[in-house]
Amino acid sequence: MTTDQIILFTLFGAVFGLLLWGRFRYDIVAFTALMVGVVLGVVPTQDAFSGFGHPATLVVALVLVVSAGLVRSGAVFLITRTLVDATRSLGTHIALMGAIGGVLSAFMNNVAALALLMPVDIQTARKAGRAPGLSLMPLSFATILGGMATLIGTPPNIIIASIREESLGAPFAMFDFAPVGGAAAIAGLIFVALIGWRLIPQDATQTTPEADLSQYIAELTVPEGSKHLGKRLAELDDAADKADVAILGLIRDGKRRYGQARNALLQAGDALVLEATPDALDEFRTSLDLAVADAKREEALRADGEGVEIIEVVVPEAARIHGKTAQSIGLAWRQRTVLLGISRQGTRITKHLRKTVVKTGDILLLLVPRDTGPDVTDWLGCLPLADRGLAVTENGKVWLAIGLFAGAVAAASVGLLYLPIALGLVVVAYVLTRIVPLSELYDHINWPVVVLLGSMIPLGAALESSGGTELIADALVSWTGGLPAWAVLTVLMIVTMTLSDVLNNTATTIVAAPVGIQMAQSLNVSPDPFLMAVAVAASSAFLTPIGHKNNTLILGPGGYRFGDYWRMGLPLEVIVVAVSIPVILVVWPL
Repeated sequence: MTTDQIILFTLFGAVFGLLLWGRFRYDIVAFTALMVGVVLGVVPTQDAFSGFGHPATLVVALVLVVSAGLVRSGAVFLITRTLVDATRSLGTHIALMGAIGGVLSAFMNNVAALALLMPVDIQTARKAGRAPGLSLMPLSFATILGGMATLIGTPPNIIIASIREESLGAPFAMFDFAPVGGAAAIAGLIFVALIGWRLIPQDATQTTPEADLSQYIAELTVPEGSKHLGKRLAELDDAADKADVAILGLIRDGKRRYGQARNALLQAGDALVLEATPDALDEFRTSLDLAVADAKREEALRADGEGVEIIEVVVPEAARIHGKTAQSIGLAWRQRTVLLGISRQGTRITKHLRKTVVKTGDILLLLVPRDTGPDVTDWLGCLPLADRGLAVTENGKVWLAIGLFAGAVAAASVGLLYLPIALGLVVVAYVLTRIVPLSELYDHINWPVVVLLGSMIPLGAALESSGGTELIADALVSWTGGLPAWAVLTVLMIVTMTLSDVLNNTATTIVAAPVGIQMAQSLNVSPDPFLMAVAVAASSAFLTPIGHKNNTLILGPGGYRFGDYWRMGLPLEVIVVAVSIPVILVVWPL
């Protein structure tokens, strides 16, 4: 063992020890290790920051922006309304989302599948009042498992097929991976849905503060040409229940109706009086294509500059609007601002919002031109609430957002575009079409995760270039001498899984596949079962957040720590090995 190898193995041991301890944040630990590696000379200076431009790092950053665009466009609401019910039990929800994720990731890149479903899962968790950490890890694992079933589902399968073509003259076909990968995926999904999610640490299952948002009294109007014209108000109850919105009454011709409004036939210009949180109000408006109370003003705001945003402010006694109405102070024409809702605990509001006298302690929900929130707040003399990331869904662009994303995934799946390039084009298109405002572009990227990946990739490359991974491979061949072929196959899977948890799964595949062929030749058996074992094992990176990009993606949104993954991941890896080996021996005989 060389000096460089000793240093690198020591560094990796120290990094994983500190990350499992959890005393220091993962990005600081990883970046410190990278700097130590550069100073000690095991990581070349010119390669020190190569990880920050690595495709894996870029994919993670781009996917987070694309996910934000899918949320803002209303695509997530469309999926949740169609497929997901927040009233389902957690186990049923995980089983359904896992099945959807598994099927999608078999026919599209599993990173893209998670990018589509992750915001859906987070929205559902918010509506159900539970922490996203309870279901994001099962969803990530499900999309990884589903990708094993086809050639295009995950990069290791594509690499294995190309290595087989170079070594044996013909690649694996599209569904050659299905028997083994499909069996492992089904067994893994059953485990995740029934048992696995219960093993997630309690720290990641605490309900987020967003589950207790202020309830506002708000108004939404029925626009001209609405598909709901002529319906009874009571017919909107199902949509209101799904969005967790209470319909309090109806305003027509300036008069508010309550009980008798349940059977009223909706007309253009009717204002629905609602009680809801900001997120629920936005979902209800999007699902029914309703307008804010001042629809013309909103349309003008959206057409101006960077669009609109939602802010929340508290009214002190000295505020300009205290004791007055939004209409009387000219909030709309002076500040181009729309009053969306008023939160007044324990008091019923009986007038039009714009004609309601604002009192001390009221919380106002305001629709303002983008980046003017501080100016509007100062003009009103109010106090801003902490930013909770409230956004206005651009539901008129839902199919544009879905079409751009689907086109990029299709182009990447058939090899027309490299996945990072395809995702980068989607981000550019989202910015140009204002699905994602330019001012918010970088807000959606989880920078600690980017630093983690950017720091660990050069260290992994240094371990490979120093001969450290080859040293592991040589030791593996030596240790398995004299064992039966099925036992050697099992050892190869276990070691490949272990490497994949530490290195990028693509790098692991490149290292492990030639080792598998060499082992098969030494045993005088077919190399196909060994290549298939490497393909499944390289994708089965469930112990850490750095082995697979999907696990990295959920690290921040799920509130996980580095050491949280192995609790569900370790038994899952055991199940994958236990299921895969017999199926390989039957479908790909030695």
